[in-house]
Amino acid sequence: MNYKYLIIALFTGSLLISTSCNKTIEVEPQFVKDGSQIYKNLDEYEFALTGAYALFRGTGYFGSGGQTTSTWAALPDMMADNLLQTNEDLANWSTQVNWTFSTDESDLEIAWTAAYSVIAEANLVLRNLEQFAATNPTRVNRIKGQALAIRGMAHFDALRFWGTDFDRNSSALGIPFVSAVDIDAKPARLTVKQSWDAILKDMTEAETLLGNTDKSVNTTSNKSYLDRNAVRGLLARMYLYAKDYAAAENYATLVIGAVPLASKTAFPNIWRDASVAEVLWSVPFNAGEGTPSAGIHIASSNRNRFSPSANLAATYDQANDIRFTSYLASRATGSSSPVSPWATSPRKILSKFNTRGTTLDNLVNWKALRTGEMYLIRAEARAMLGGAKEVLGLTDLNDLRAARITGYVPVVLTGIALTDEIALERRKELLGEGHRWFDLKRSTRTINRTDAVLASAKKVLASTAREWVWPIPQGEIDANATIKPQQSAGY
Repeated sequence: MNYKYLIIALFTGSLLISTSCNKTIEVEPQFVKDGSQIYKNLDEYEFALTGAYALFRGTGYFGSGGQTTSTWAALPDMMADNLLQTNEDLANWSTQVNWTFSTDESDLEIAWTAAYSVIAEANLVLRNLEQFAATNPTRVNRIKGQALAIRGMAHFDALRFWGTDFDRNSSALGIPFVSAVDIDAKPARLTVKQSWDAILKDMTEAETLLGNTDKSVNTTSNKSYLDRNAVRGLLARMYLYAKDYAAAENYATLVIGAVPLASKTAFPNIWRDASVAEVLWSVPFNAGEGTPSAGIHIASSNRNRFSPSANLAATYDQANDIRFTSYLASRATGSSSPVSPWATSPRKILSKFNTRGTTLDNLVNWKALRTGEMYLIRAEARAMLGGAKEVLGLTDLNDLRAARITGYVPVVLTGIALTDEIALERRKELLGEGHRWFDLKRSTRTINRTDAVLASAKKVLASTAREWVWPIPQGEIDANATIKPQQSAGY
């Protein structure tokens, strides 16, 4: 691993999330440069854990800054067919959006570094933590469970971009898995199967540990940490990617039973941070910490960089679907006031992440995991399992739609028609939440931007194209002789 980009930058001091997740705090850095210091007590481990969470806000992960967008927030929709580049964009991310990236693309290296920085910080939390297990086992469980979940999730996110495929037993190239603090390590890429083995080991251990803790990880009004429900939600997502549909169904069911869908009244408030209904995990953003949504519509300046797909917008029941008014709006150039009606306004925006109050500042928490996704995971898993499960999958689809659409009339679907409708519902429900590129990749579909806004936009990406797998950044290739012969195919 190219630690010159990681270890120097890692510390648990400035810009940490406080336990209330409403303010940032500054403390003396506990760790600099080589990580030779060992935390002396569980309070210091708690600070280190907070530092790991803080890195999710960093540029290149869920945060954005300068000319770098949020890799696992906005970018997957921008790279696919949900959000389309407009003539108001400054072309900062054209290489990703038009799939012309190469091994020396700086944004890919920033993303790589962001993921492995989170992993490195989680490993610092885990190092020697067990020394306190005998005297304070349940507190250790709470800290260790979260650190393992953070490490597992960050590796999974890396696998989503750099994994050759997602099949559970695939022998194709996966990612390096880093499980210890070692600044001299030069790990190789594992196979996809080996990557899954390591990721799922972390996640299932985290699930067990977080079932026996000294106190609750989250509160009823604060979902800023990875508790047991969030870990189970992530496991449901992971098993869906891995095509272990029985496990995906099981974990989604556990979450659905614990955290119900938001009511139609509460649903719009999720996006203004006025409600945590159905939110499993939310990454907090405060003033001065960037935003996960600047790459889409910059509300403060009314710059509409990426517009929602017209074809997708047309699939909503615009009169009755609460998601339509919660997600989408139209605004005149230079005006902060909505333009009505939608159908006659030429300027369409994704307004989902504009603000948590009345100030149009794009300052909102990133809703990384919701129960709505769990219904779609379970619906897809059941449809793929077939037989009697398929009927239950249809029920999940109808239940989610009924929760979002006033007066919804259930449909009857089977086979490909059902799986196609579930895929469409994922586009509608999860619009702008960073899923579309990966949904297309894992289902080996072709991107066809039939409603592209710019004439210069690339419109078609075949399912066999090399660009579905990102290249290992050139900096990593140059620094890590072990990974050098394992570059992604075609680069």
